[in-house]
Amino acid sequence: MSGPRTPDGDLSQFSMLELFRMEAESQTQALTDCLLSVERHAEPATLEAMMRAAHSIKGAAAIVGLDVIVQLAHGMEDAFIAAQHGLLKLSPNRVDVLLAGVDLIVQCSHLQESGLQGWLATQGDTIRRTMEAIRGIAFLPEPVAPVPSAAPAPAPVASPAPLAPAQPPPPAAPPPPAAHFAAAPDPAPEPALPALPALPAVPAETPVPRGARPAVQSDRLLSLAGEARIAAHQMQPLIQAMQRHKRHQAALFAALDDLNEAIGRTGDPVLREKAAQVLHRGQPLRQFILGHMGDMEQYERRLLTVAQGMVDEVLALRMRPFRDGVHHFPRMVRDLARSLGKDVRLEIRGEETLVDRDILARIESPLNHMLRNAVDHGIESADARARAGKPPHGTIVLEARHRAGMLNVEIHDDGGGVDPERIRSAVVARRMATQAMADTMSHAELMQFLFLPAFSLKSEVTEISGRGVGLDIVHDTIREQNGTVRLDSVPGQGFHTHITLPLTQSIVRSLVVDVGGEAYALPIVKVERVLQVPRAAIHTLESKQFFEYEGEHVGLVSAAQALDLGEMTHQELLPVIVLGSGAHRYGLVVDAIRGEHSLAVHSIDPVFGKLRDIAAAALLNDGEPVLILDVPDLLMSIDKLLAEGGLHQLARAGSTARRRMKRILVVDDSLTVREMERKLLTGRGFEVDIAVDGMDGWNAARSGDYDLVITDVDMPRMDGIELVNLIKKDLHLHTLPVMIVSYKDRPEDRARGLAAGADYYLTKGSFHDETLLEAVADLIGDAFR
Repeated sequence: MSGPRTPDGDLSQFSMLELFRMEAESQTQALTDCLLSVERHAEPATLEAMMRAAHSIKGAAAIVGLDVIVQLAHGMEDAFIAAQHGLLKLSPNRVDVLLAGVDLIVQCSHLQESGLQGWLATQGDTIRRTMEAIRGIAFLPEPVAPVPSAAPAPAPVASPAPLAPAQPPPPAAPPPPAAHFAAAPDPAPEPALPALPALPAVPAETPVPRGARPAVQSDRLLSLAGEARIAAHQMQPLIQAMQRHKRHQAALFAALDDLNEAIGRTGDPVLREKAAQVLHRGQPLRQFILGHMGDMEQYERRLLTVAQGMVDEVLALRMRPFRDGVHHFPRMVRDLARSLGKDVRLEIRGEETLVDRDILARIESPLNHMLRNAVDHGIESADARARAGKPPHGTIVLEARHRAGMLNVEIHDDGGGVDPERIRSAVVARRMATQAMADTMSHAELMQFLFLPAFSLKSEVTEISGRGVGLDIVHDTIREQNGTVRLDSVPGQGFHTHITLPLTQSIVRSLVVDVGGEAYALPIVKVERVLQVPRAAIHTLESKQFFEYEGEHVGLVSAAQALDLGEMTHQELLPVIVLGSGAHRYGLVVDAIRGEHSLAVHSIDPVFGKLRDIAAAALLNDGEPVLILDVPDLLMSIDKLLAEGGLHQLARAGSTARRRMKRILVVDDSLTVREMERKLLTGRGFEVDIAVDGMDGWNAARSGDYDLVITDVDMPRMDGIELVNLIKKDLHLHTLPVMIVSYKDRPEDRARGLAAGADYYLTKGSFHDETLLEAVADLIGDAFR
């Protein structure tokens, strides 16, 4: 059978009904594609393929006892055989009837056995009329032009589940097939049969075979593969340490060589012999370090290759051909066009282009909106096309391809397009802009209005369009996938939609930056430009700062302020990331730009809810956590800051040397307490380092230049009291202020801490945010030196 197979090709785990569903799904899709093709041009090979598909469905349905499908497929098979012998022309009216039969087969094949009898009872009239129409297909009239029906034909029905036999009422004395088709008259003047009623959708219940792996498992595999890649990169610090050791060893051996030469000049045979022994014993050490460094580097390369291979393979499992998400669109376009009295053809290009399965599922609705708009708004009637010198049939092209590491999807038609002057007039009429402002708008700016909710150029509302709820949904959905959509139109020639999306949502190509001493990432697709702006190029107008970019004024916003991370460090050259478009384009000022990275996305635990300005998290190659910014959310935060007038000045007039942030060391064995204190202090503008216990804090205090140490008391390895004692007794650190923050609030505990030399004792049970910050201010003042 030709249905889809399991990865290992083993079909024994499926029941006969499940196997039939697989074959029916494949064969009905082939029938639909061939019917749409033969409607334009009847190729013998296409007719043969349809006959074989109907015959296969009939045989498979007979095996599982689905008599309804057997009779439908048999009638369709007779029609295809007659068409092969030139006794029947498959005109659009006849294709409508055959497609209705295909829809019945799809629905019936996906019914559960328990629901079959009920479905047959409710759909008995529809089934009977469809069978009679297929048997009498030769006598259908062939009107010169399609007649619009009262309502558009239904879209293809989504997959649903199995059945049992059914016996629809047989038609009255049907003639033998051969004689029936031989007697078929030429186009008759009799009226066309009424449109067959739409079939109700049957809920899909696709069975999951034993051993099938759900999508969430591939997500877990991708996460593990990403962790393996990070683990491989952890070898690099060890290799660098070995290289430093090699340099130190080389210096040591050079000193030994000098010592040996000096001993040789003394003439003392005993010393010369001992020096020779030292050199001889040290020789294997030279080869040892060189050999082991080579082994470690080779091992690292193997680890990286295997880890990257795992990531690539897991991503390949998630990729699907573009055709899997768009195969039903040609039928939808054809049926919708027929209902509107138009002749429209859809061409799909790049069907083999690989797309992440999640993205493919989420862009199906936007593409459906755009295609329906193209049929309804874009393609003209046959008379209008004839007056414009165009062919009677309209053409819509849907194309997918990879470009510059992104997925590009384009939809363009040869219809009438959109006149920008109509948009301009609508904008003024709806009081969205004054006439003077509208007159200055560019073509691209006018096209953006089509994305606004309730904005439509149609004067009447129909079942298909006119409510203005199509393109805004397209825009929002594409934006949610970190994509962009752009519209273009040439009046009289057609409408063009450009959609750009990441190839996958699992691995995001991002720009990693430093803000407030922490790493953040922005999806590359959201970044327009990365610049370095000198402070001299910054201008101020009404307390708002901006710089000139491509002839426009772009407002500057501190990323540290937008993310509530306090004041940013002033620099002579400001790293600026240009985000957004139109009136919402801003220059986001960061501390530093690290570069582009491919990040394996980790969703944030739902327990945290929606974090403002944050979309997801990831790990850099060295294991450092990084938050991926939600750029649309960030732009909204910036708009709010502007509306409130709370933007900080980035470069103040008369500013001299840059002020350096004061550094604070937080020592606590509680992750929660450490992070709370760190966020409070960084939010006030301090630079904060953390240590996990007293020993770690003591090592950090000796190696760093700190203005304050904040420590807990009860910690492993070394408690806070001992840490205070060591600091206060150290020759270089004895003037360093130390604050104790502890749950111990007894007077004797406070006295013990102050006796050890602590400058401030604060209890965790009583202090609030401002209490801690006020205590810090009392000891070292504000955040800058």
